[in-house]
Amino acid sequence: MMERWLMLLCFGMWSCASVVDSRNGQPPNFILILADDQAWNGTSVEMQPGMKESASDFHRTPFLEELASKGIRFSNARAAAPVCAPSRYSIQFGKSPARLRLIRVGMDASHIPHAEWQSIAKVLQSVDPNYVSGHFGKWGMGASPKVLGYDVGDGATRNVDGGFVNDKSQWETTLTRDPKKVFELTDRATAFLDSCASSQRPFFLQVSHYAVHSNIQTTDSSFASMNSRPLGDRHRHVGFAGMTLDLDESLGKILETVEELGLSERTYVIYMSDNGGVPNIPGAKKYDQSLNHPLQRGKWDAMEGGLRIPMVVAGPGISPGTHSYAHVWGADLLPTIADLAGGLAFLPDSLDGGSFKPALLGWKGVEVTRSVDGMAFHVPYRNKIALNRPHSAWISGNHKLLYFHDDGEVRLFNLEDDFGETRNLATALPLKAEAMKESLFSYLNEVSAPRWQEGITWKGEPFSTYESTH
Repeated sequence: MMERWLMLLCFGMWSCASVVDSRNGQPPNFILILADDQAWNGTSVEMQPGMKESASDFHRTPFLEELASKGIRFSNARAAAPVCAPSRYSIQFGKSPARLRLIRVGMDASHIPHAEWQSIAKVLQSVDPNYVSGHFGKWGMGASPKVLGYDVGDGATRNVDGGFVNDKSQWETTLTRDPKKVFELTDRATAFLDSCASSQRPFFLQVSHYAVHSNIQTTDSSFASMNSRPLGDRHRHVGFAGMTLDLDESLGKILETVEELGLSERTYVIYMSDNGGVPNIPGAKKYDQSLNHPLQRGKWDAMEGGLRIPMVVAGPGISPGTHSYAHVWGADLLPTIADLAGGLAFLPDSLDGGSFKPALLGWKGVEVTRSVDGMAFHVPYRNKIALNRPHSAWISGNHKLLYFHDDGEVRLFNLEDDFGETRNLATALPLKAEAMKESLFSYLNEVSAPRWQEGITWKGEPFSTYESTH
């Protein structure tokens, strides 16, 4: 792996040095830090300022606190799916997993034209051919980063490359020098930054961490640090807290490198998770209250615990220490980055995401404009470690509809004052519920989304798709 990395780095340095930027000023740089399975309340940053439950009562993330103090945090940020592969596809292509017809881990993705579609890296290269892109860490998609336009990277890596073993041992704490390869990834990322700073090329860097996905690994020092602190009421797992601290240290080293290289004034740093946090540890254990409380449930389900994620952005034009209630999701990353780089004209059609650049620049009360007036979260299969009911969600404005495909149950929530999804308004607001249900199914029909049938589970059974009518 290291020999392969050195070859890639040499190529990246050569390619950076081989092109001279003839413009008077460079376009912005972008760094996307993608955590794996980190909960909305899994850090020490209050995702909703003034609400202590929106931060962990045990975990420490001082460098994410620093990033939040320099930028903006989003209370209503969501992943496009409550599991990793669909979410990662949505980030790269700006399309919902329903439209992608890829809605769970392990699905065949051969129907997706990876080489033809415009990814983040390809759009930026259309804006300015001097852009160089790198991806390090967990990829989790059906084609390699190179196919999607990345110049350097670790290849088509998956959970197993970060030390994941799918048995009971994944929930046992292991002390190690480099947990989840967090520092190895950091070293490669900082070398990439140094290369592009030396050649004065604009860049897009994505660091997709294997942490805090199981297996639970942490350094001796982080374990000792967290073991010396009082446990929280919600969060009490010392090993998991240590892994969270190690992940945050990586963020700190990347921020330090950006500062040392003089890149801060033209670099956007985006920190987010690929989906919500696990609702309990061990992951298959039944629970009364989710670790994501006050959010309901967690990873694997389209309730808020599975969708809401920590999201902090800092960079040019963003006022320090600010906050937004705008509803954003993973599909918005591609158009937002394109907008910040001046490349909206290079975006492809059939996107479900929209640019949240206005929110970044402090335009209060502005919702994201998208081609579709809503966000679809599609989980049409049974999963025994989750709700075990096929369901979909539709969010429009502050309202959220949950529809259960097995019996037609409908739940309606006003997320503005009930993000814990405790008060079902479907009976009180039947017209609103029916209208949102129609919007959901109209969208699923339009994009030929995978359709649930009895027998479809988390495993590999094939899906049919929605026809022109429901």
